[in-house]
Amino acid sequence: MNTLKAWLLMGALTILLVLMGNAFGGSSGAMTFFLIAMVMNFFGYFYSDKIAIKMTRSYPVSEAEAPDLYAIVGRLSQRAGIPMPKLFVTPSDQPNAFATGRNPEHAAVAVTEGIMRILNRSEVEGVLAHELAHIKNRDVLVGTIAAALAGAITMMANVFQWAAIFGMGRGDDDEEGGSMIGGLAMAFIAPIAAMIIQMAISRSREYMADATGAQIAGSTEGLSNALLKLESAAHRIPMQVNPAASHLFIVNPLSGASLMKLFSTHPPIEERVARLRGMRL
Repeated sequence: MNTLKAWLLMGALTILLVLMGNAFGGSSGAMTFFLIAMVMNFFGYFYSDKIAIKMTRSYPVSEAEAPDLYAIVGRLSQRAGIPMPKLFVTPSDQPNAFATGRNPEHAAVAVTEGIMRILNRSEVEGVLAHELAHIKNRDVLVGTIAAALAGAITMMANVFQWAAIFGMGRGDDDEEGGSMIGGLAMAFIAPIAAMIIQMAISRSREYMADATGAQIAGSTEGLSNALLKLESAAHRIPMQVNPAASHLFIVNPLSGASLMKLFSTHPPIEERVARLRGMRL
């Protein structure tokens, strides 16, 4: 099912890129953007972990530098029955975490610099178990491809908006491209459509990872308490992160921005906690 979701996601976002190309450059623009999408899908599949690490400015951490982190992830990986992922740290005071990689053999887990300052050991274990659940369920590829393509759509939309303002684009010949109005409209619509696609897929993934993570950790309490603390901290401590990568994190890092709540890729924390506390392990 998650493999199917990955292909559906790549297909939907590819269509958006092609439509953007057609609106601005006609059939030639559509073909150009189709080729761009194919290249991005290829690199998104094989280099999804590196893309996410780059987008979040995370850096690798050694066992000597973070012995407790390695010990926790090593033990939980054994319980989950997956290889131990590479570990990274994201330079942010906001406590948060994410997982990435196309499969368990090519996976990485990143935690922010602030996560150890606010969570106790049980809560850290709950968060890391949640991230390992994403890897075990083989759904981290979906999120990273979404981040890469949605980021490209947003970037290209910004370029199109400025190009349309200054009258750049195709002329009257339909083969040379669509109207300036059509291109400008697509430049505004496409990023919203990409975000909606991310929302629909990301929310179901979070519920599943919560449940699997609680089973890996052997308790729902650590993750439940951690989610409440992380959400509270996200409102108080901002994080500088590309919005296209925000849905990779266990808690929306942009939840402090009121406008972003309208397009949140994460289900409500209260609902996640309620589901966790209603589980029977």
